[in-house]
Amino acid sequence: MWVHEHAAETAVPRQKIWAALADIDSWTAWDTSMAEIKLDGPFAVGSTVSMTPIGQDPIRSTIVAIDEGTTYADETVFGGTVLRFSHTLSSLPGGLTRIVHRLEISDDETGAELGPMITADFPEAMEALIAYADNA
Repeated sequence: MWVHEHAAETAVPRQKIWAALADIDSWTAWDTSMAEIKLDGPFAVGSTVSMTPIGQDPIRSTIVAIDEGTTYADETVFGGTVLRFSHTLSSLPGGLTRIVHRLEISDDETGAELGPMITADFPEAMEALIAYADNA
């Protein structure tokens, strides 16, 4: 399994970060790699998300985990390879929030080939998520 994590700490309250993550239809306001994102159904495990990366065809992901205020994860399957994206939030002393954006790719070879390209924008996207949540 190929794994990559990007973490950041912010003074933006965890609840505000969570609200931005839970509003999937607004992700294009902060995720600059996406042309369009649409949640099909409720914000719940089992619902699907249609995402169109800029310059690419739409992909469909399935929400596989939600722990209200703490964890969101979705999975995208390409052939036999599973890409699992997750955001995990935790409260730190002093009112800080820690955000971890993680990608797991089930196949090492595919991960080594595609993983770095997919995760290259994680730092930029996290900064944009924090700014978006702070101004919401």
